[in-house]
Amino acid sequence: MTARLLDGKQTAAAIRAEVAAEIARRRNQGFPPPGLAAVLVGDNPASQVYVRNKHKACQEVGITSWVHQLPADISQAGLLDFLQQLNADSQVHGILVQLPLPRHIDEFAVQQAILPSKDVDGFHPENVGLLALGRPRFYPCTPHGVIQLLRRAGYDTIGKEVVIVGRSNIVGKPLALMLLQKRSAQNPAAGEATVTVVHTRSRDLRELCRRAEILVVAAGVPALVTAEMVQPGAVVVDVGIHSVAGKLMGDVHPQVAQVASALSPVPGGVGPMTIAMLLVNTLQAAAQAECR
Repeated sequence: MTARLLDGKQTAAAIRAEVAAEIARRRNQGFPPPGLAAVLVGDNPASQVYVRNKHKACQEVGITSWVHQLPADISQAGLLDFLQQLNADSQVHGILVQLPLPRHIDEFAVQQAILPSKDVDGFHPENVGLLALGRPRFYPCTPHGVIQLLRRAGYDTIGKEVVIVGRSNIVGKPLALMLLQKRSAQNPAAGEATVTVVHTRSRDLRELCRRAEILVVAAGVPALVTAEMVQPGAVVVDVGIHSVAGKLMGDVHPQVAQVASALSPVPGGVGPMTIAMLLVNTLQAAAQAECR
C-alpha cells in the first residue's frame, strides 16, 4: 500500500481563491480590505520566513498586511504598549504575534493583550473559552487547517476514532475540542468524533496510536510515529516540521506511507493550510468589525 497524498498546497490554494473572491465582492460593495498586522520580535530566521510567507499570502488575496519587526531586547511593557496601538487602529482587523518570543517576555501576557476580536490566531483566553463552549469566534488556524484538509479530501470525522499525539495549546488541545464537539450552524468545523489525546509520556503509545482510524501527530518529535504504530489503512496527518541534517521532516516516519491509506506530506501538508486559515480568520474579523 502506498498512501494517498493529502496535498495541503492544493487545498490551501482553493481556500485562498475563495477568500480572494469574497474580498473582491466586498470591495465592490464599498467595504475596505481586511487588515492584518504581524509583529515579529527579534531576528529568529525561521520566524522571519513564517512572517514573510504570511505577508505574501495576504497580498495575494487582497488583505492589507503590515509587518512590524521589533528589537529582541524590547521590554515586555514596550511590546504591550505597541499592541495597544494596534488594538486601537481601526484599519487593523487582525493581530498576530509570531512565536516564539524572547525569554524575558511572558507569552501569556502578550496573548491576553490582544483584543479578542482581533486575535486571529485564537489564542486569547476568551477565544479559547468560546471554542471550548462550542461557540467559536475564530477557529485556531492549525487545528482548523487539519480539519479542512481532511474534509476537502473526503474524510469526514463523524463517528470516527481519532487519536491526537500531542497536547499543546496551539494544536493538540484545541483540535481535540473541535473534533469531539457536536456540529452546528455556530460550530460548523466540529468533528463529532471519538477523540483520544496521547503524548510522549503515555503508556502503550504504540497500541493507543493503532486504535486510530484518523491519526494526527503534533508532538514536536521527529519521526516519533513509525509504521508499526499505525493501523493499516488509517488516515495520518503529520503536523510536525523539523530540520534534521539539512532535510525537512515531520513527526511521522516516512515508512508510514506504506501502511496508511492517506498521509499529509512534510513540507506541503498542514503548513500551507495554517496560513490559509489565518486568511479566513482575518476576513472573518473584518466582517465582524462591521457588525459592531
